Amino acid sequence: MSKKVLVALSGGVDSAVAAYILKEKGYEVSGIMLRLYDKESSTDYADALAVCGKLGIPLVYPDCRAEFKERVISRFADEYKAGRTPNPCVDCNRYVKLPLVFEYAEKNGFEYVATGHYARVIFDDAAGEYRLLRGEDRKKDQSYVLYNLTQKMLSHLLLPIGDVSKEEVREIAEREGFVNAHKKDSQDICFIEGDYYEYLEKECSVTLTPGDFVDMEGKVLGTHKGAVCYTIGQRKGLGLALPQPMFVVSKDMEKNTVTLGLTEDLMQRDVLAKDVNIISEKEINFPFRATARVRYNQSDQPATIDITEDGLVKARFDEPQRAVTSGQSLVIYSDEVVLGGGKII
Repeated sequence: MSKKVLVALSGGVDSAVAAYILKEKGYEVSGIMLRLYDKESSTDYADALAVCGKLGIPLVYPDCRAEFKERVISRFADEYKAGRTPNPCVDCNRYVKLPLVFEYAEKNGFEYVATGHYARVIFDDAAGEYRLLRGEDRKKDQSYVLYNLTQKMLSHLLLPIGDVSKEEVREIAEREGFVNAHKKDSQDICFIEGDYYEYLEKECSVTLTPGDFVDMEGKVLGTHKGAVCYTIGQRKGLGLALPQPMFVVSKDMEKNTVTLGLTEDLMQRDVLAKDVNIISEKEINFPFRATARVRYNQSDQPATIDITEDGLVKARFDEPQRAVTSGQSLVIYSDEVVLGGGKII
């Protein structure tokens, strides 16, 4: 079997160390970095090129800006216009990075694709299927953003740092003299510099129209700068002097109103998701017990998972969840295993 592997490089330390580990294991390693957007302040390509030079491996840099604009940036803008709060990292993995890298690998004779995600892949002999598992380093676990993987993808995917801690990754990078050994992890949306809403206005033709903040009874509390600028659960940055802490509970994009309420108004037990991907190809018997998350940085919560007549997945949580936000992802787990997920509606 071929040991040719194509490593998706981001310019960061995680994917660099993933490439290093595979080379040390004897794989024939090549790097790929998709050109998704242009940002003057970014050193990502230069850093990836320097790491490849250090490792003695080739790097390709295909121009995928058109695909990224159509499948991620346009979707990002449309979601905000519709009053939702998108997660462009999930969309990028689902619609751009993973499919395009796998497509390039297949066309160019690579048996495997590898990424620098903190997650793991195993083959479950009893089930005869591949499983996506959480990363060993729970503080860095990135399995949440990979719920869209398929059996075919998992059968050709290597995740070399899935059982390595972030501290160990940086130690390896420093020891090997990688230029990005101490590069900070990206915290914001990669293609935006500065204010998100300024970007939406300038680059995506999203109009910010002032409107009313209202309470749960419809009483006007003040003026907002545009409903797209607020997300469910937000308390800071409202610009209002209120007698008690109030949070964004909902938005009406047609009326251009933002409704504020108390913490208890943010709680809900039932969550519906569309565009669902189930990683297993085996038949699933609904309903079943599992745990699930409604946002990236959240601990798993016990829930009963069912499917509606119109094909939506429904999670009924044992305890009400706070600030469930349409546009984010509902991701379902069984212990260590990612079962799948979908987009919250």
